Amino acid sequence: MIAMRIRHRGIAIIATAALVAGNAQAQQHDHGRHAAQPVESQDDIVDHSKMDHAQHRATSTQPPLTPIPPLTDADLEAAKPPAHAHDHGSGVFSYLLFDRLETWAADRGSGQAWEAQGWIGTDRHRLWLRSEGERSGGRTESADLEVLYGRPVARWWDLVVGVRHDLAPGPQRDDIAIGVVGTAPYKFEVEATAYLGASGRSAARISTEYELLLTHRLILQPKIEAEWHGRDDRSRGIGSGLGKVETGLRLRYEFTRKFAPYVGVVHERSFGATADLLRDEGEAAHDTRMVAGVRFWF
Repeated sequence: MIAMRIRHRGIAIIATAALVAGNAQAQQHDHGRHAAQPVESQDDIVDHSKMDHAQHRATSTQPPLTPIPPLTDADLEAAKPPAHAHDHGSGVFSYLLFDRLETWAADRGSGQAWEAQGWIGTDRHRLWLRSEGERSGGRTESADLEVLYGRPVARWWDLVVGVRHDLAPGPQRDDIAIGVVGTAPYKFEVEATAYLGASGRSAARISTEYELLLTHRLILQPKIEAEWHGRDDRSRGIGSGLGKVETGLRLRYEFTRKFAPYVGVVHERSFGATADLLRDEGEAAHDTRMVAGVRFWF
């Protein structure tokens, strides 16, 4: 029995060894096939140098289905920006704007104010008219009229020169006026004017406003205006230096582009010697009021 067991175990060992050897040979055979697969034949390699590209070259020289005409001198001139942004030829045009025509009712009494400007002329030469003023308690607090000649000096800017006639307060006076009107970057409308009068009288006024379109017809218009005077003028209640600063915020609704009612709030404050003169007269140096009015142009 022992001898038979030994013989059987030897046969099992020999069979196992033969099976392992067979698997190893089979694996070597498979690896050989795998190594041979990446190799391509010379016939499979594409030789582009032997290909005929004449057809491609012939196709690129074919005229396009929609031919592009050559540029002419007229085309080049049309591509250039205009020499002046508002060049409309030699015709005579006109424009009149009542930017403010408003009233208010406060504890100190009711009042009215206006600010208008307009011009007539060509794109190069214009006659400007500007006026603004204020009435309170049944009397005119301030009023002036300016007649100016204007012409463009840069894109969006006009130089204006002329005369300002002061109607109130105090005695009527005339001053020489020189300034600019135009649109600053980011569409700020700007007016800046200096005034020179008799006996060394001088003054300056600058105003700027902006139109913020809340909707297609609802527009918010902030505005600030400041005055400066070179010397005291007690007959008109004016002191030297910064005289008055007025800020306003008006909301208008444009029924049409030419007509728009509005409501707003205005704050006015006097400074320095001008404020002292107002206090001497028993008046306040600052005032805030609600206003309502219309803005129209034609």
